[in-house]
Amino acid sequence: MNQPTPAIVAQGAVRRLPRIALLLFCAAYVLPGFIGREPWKSADMTSFGYMLELARGASGWLHPQLLGLPPETDGPLPYWLGAWALQAAPGWITPAFAARIPFVFLLALTLVATWYGVYYLARSTQAQPVAFAFGGEAKPTDYARAMADGGLLALMACLGLAQLSHEITPALTQVCFTALTFYAVAAAPYRTVAPAIGLTVGMAGLVASGAPAMATLFAAGSALLCLAEPDESHDARRRSIFWACGIVVVTLLAAWLAAWLDLWRWRATLPESRWVEWRNLGRLLLWFTWPAWPLALWTLWRWRRQLASRQLSRHLALPLWFVLVSVGAMTIMRPADRALMLGMPALATLAAFALPTLKRSVTALIDWFTLLFFTGSAVIIWAIWISMQTGFPKQPAANVARLAPGFEPSFSLLAFLVALAATLTWGWLVKWRVGRNRAAIWKSLVLPAGGTALSWLLLMTLWLPVLDFARSYAPLVGRVVSVINRPECVEVYGLSRGQITAFQYHGHLNLKEAAMQAQCPWLVVDADARDTLHKSVNLKQWTLQGIFRRPSDDNENVLLYKRAPR
Repeated sequence: MNQPTPAIVAQGAVRRLPRIALLLFCAAYVLPGFIGREPWKSADMTSFGYMLELARGASGWLHPQLLGLPPETDGPLPYWLGAWALQAAPGWITPAFAARIPFVFLLALTLVATWYGVYYLARSTQAQPVAFAFGGEAKPTDYARAMADGGLLALMACLGLAQLSHEITPALTQVCFTALTFYAVAAAPYRTVAPAIGLTVGMAGLVASGAPAMATLFAAGSALLCLAEPDESHDARRRSIFWACGIVVVTLLAAWLAAWLDLWRWRATLPESRWVEWRNLGRLLLWFTWPAWPLALWTLWRWRRQLASRQLSRHLALPLWFVLVSVGAMTIMRPADRALMLGMPALATLAAFALPTLKRSVTALIDWFTLLFFTGSAVIIWAIWISMQTGFPKQPAANVARLAPGFEPSFSLLAFLVALAATLTWGWLVKWRVGRNRAAIWKSLVLPAGGTALSWLLLMTLWLPVLDFARSYAPLVGRVVSVINRPECVEVYGLSRGQITAFQYHGHLNLKEAAMQAQCPWLVVDADARDTLHKSVNLKQWTLQGIFRRPSDDNENVLLYKRAPR
């Protein structure tokens, strides 16, 4: 006998979100941030550097290196994808954009895999809404489709995902392959070929992206969940056992792949037993996953009877396992935000199952809070942009000049028109949401997802020049190159991977590691490494020419030395 379900949904509440609207949502979320910007510090620029090295044949493919330095994140697959794109791109495409092309598809694939994962979980027997005495309850397929729309909107609404999902780093490849693995296990009771491909590609991709331990944990829990499936029929039981065995086999092959690529590393470090460390992790968890985490907690509360029952509820157990693994990884791995990213598709799934249990007063509260928050954000973005363009009001422009000294505002008609169209669309969306339309269970997530997409699009159009100036290494490199011009080579010491890439890409410089005997006419040193410089360089051969800093960061300075005449 099935456990009682808290979902009470009529057929009229499961009309699907219009496909053209959903596609526009996804396009407005995916494309901004990949188009038109410079590589940003520091992970984005660092990954780009390894891709450039592979593309021009300056590094081995199995073990990429950048001026002798291995990547901070193991796993060569993300760098392979960017390097292949660089090699295949025509000459009129800039290298920075060419390297991003595979990652555009990875983010789109993440959204698609999440949609189908929620869809198949919502089709399970335990996830179905209450059957009405005289009929009229939601049909299983229509209900699953509406829930999938809600899960996709919940994923796009998460605040912390916006920037990190638009960087060409291993974190994006890992979250994509996690979503594929999640979809494969969710769809296993209903399909065979597509989930099998998704599981194989997802596990292999996770391993090759530098997350073999996460892949193993995801797979181990998934196999146990398959074995714990309720026995609805003999064929269903055989299918569950078959999939459990298949997951084990794929996991063993993935473990072998990790060993072959030499990716088994122990990088976990327990956080310090200080209140500030745990407070920072708590803050990260709260803002990074907003607004999915309150809805996910509400799901666990409203569906608690099914969680506590002997019959496994796969629509709750599967996403909960993925979330717990990711939150656990967040506490012991650095950077914590990139580890937490892997649980976002599953967290959005849990958030979706809160939708059929929300009361009208709660959805109204969500709407009003979202409306005020994102409308206020849009007004602030526009006001600061107008101030930068016209000088009125004065204070926002003065603040920008103080935070980014040397920045010269510029006007782009295309960016202005796109931002204006997005703002008008937001106004129409608000009008539609507050109008007297038929209720749909995904309706309360339209404004959060639309507001996030609007804010991200405005930032990537109106504010893109100042963000490029503030987050790019180009201004720093330009100042150094204006002094040294284009020498045959430049020695470097103590530079980060991102700085090395910046001097190679923006400055077109041939860099060499500093040695005791001077090899090049110029030497660039990171200011933080100045105290150890004498151990690797004969300072008698060099004369300090000046200190250069990145305009928007007082803590990132480089020292420029010129080789002294003999």
